[in-house]
Amino acid sequence: MDFRPARPLRRSARRLRAWFGAAGQTARDATSVFRRAPAVADDEVSPGGTSRRAVEALVGMPVGRLALYEHALRHRSLFRGLTQDGTESNERLEFLGDAVLGAVVADHLYAAFPDRDEGLLTRTRATIVNGKALASYARAIGLGPLILMSDNTAQADGRTNATILADAFEAIVGALYLDLGYPAARHFVLGVLDRCVRLDEAAADRSNHKSLLLEFVQARALPQPTYAVVDESGPSHSRLFTVEVRVDGAVFGRGEAASKKAAEQEAAREALEALRERVSV
Repeated sequence: MDFRPARPLRRSARRLRAWFGAAGQTARDATSVFRRAPAVADDEVSPGGTSRRAVEALVGMPVGRLALYEHALRHRSLFRGLTQDGTESNERLEFLGDAVLGAVVADHLYAAFPDRDEGLLTRTRATIVNGKALASYARAIGLGPLILMSDNTAQADGRTNATILADAFEAIVGALYLDLGYPAARHFVLGVLDRCVRLDEAAADRSNHKSLLLEFVQARALPQPTYAVVDESGPSHSRLFTVEVRVDGAVFGRGEAASKKAAEQEAAREALEALRERVSV
């Protein structure tokens, strides 16, 4: 895949330096600029139909390689029935963005809660970066209309599908990291968090079963839970995933849902109940 920039990188770099110089480095500064993306006098559209103006408004800063962001916006439904090698959709960028997002959030929480233990930090991070939360961030920044997908997927409410939105959000973070580096990706993520998340409320949330299960096993010196997809069925626009969770080699929970992350949550809920019952016996 050719990711050469359609306009000289030096021009984008100058714009980015000017933007960061004006914006400052704090999360609140990031949000203030994020909410009023820099104006672009002209526009450029990639071969796949992604607008530079729209991308820069989305992320709140000038970007360099527009092809990267087009790639981040490609849902796999575009390539259904075509010969492909698995790299055409946004799934690789989603993988990278997930790691970058996790690092940014972990660093942010470590600084925000200097007197709290690992369990609290782990649970809060999971609350902030789970699929439902990521989909809500995608909706808040208007990501849905920009996602490139097949007509069938779009007609099946693909632009409001939580899994598709969450995956595209992670892919955009991955594209920012590759294009402009970690500081720009961090700036974007902190801007979204400052706009969408109340950290104290997230830290008090007890609804994330994966985090609660992790806390439970850590408190009892047990190995960390492992999750595995054991079945996947249904058409690509309406998949059903079955996930099992193991603790110390034994299956304690099983969950089914329309996304892997939701199935993991259900499996963790079941495992937590089973382990609590075992401890109480």
